[in-house]
Amino acid sequence: MTEDLLAQALDSDINMTHQRFVAAMEERLPQMAVAQKERYFAVLSALVGKLESSEKSLREILQEMMSEAATIVLQEINANR
Repeated sequence: MTEDLLAQALDSDINMTHQRFVAAMEERLPQMAVAQKERYFAVLSALVGKLESSEKSLREILQEMMSEAATIVLQEINANR
């Protein structure tokens, strides 16, 4: 398989996975508590905001998100204990 064909196949797989993600979250949102929705939105909006800017590489964005999201992820893990 040539690199172009591989890139096209990966693009297709990524697009399909994005669609599955959206469908899964649309199904989960109605059952989520408001506090959980707030934490999810905080992480999601930060990630999307960073992805919309082409100034940084995906690697840099992911490094930033690891530190920014860590607190929110821990809050979610410890919620309702």
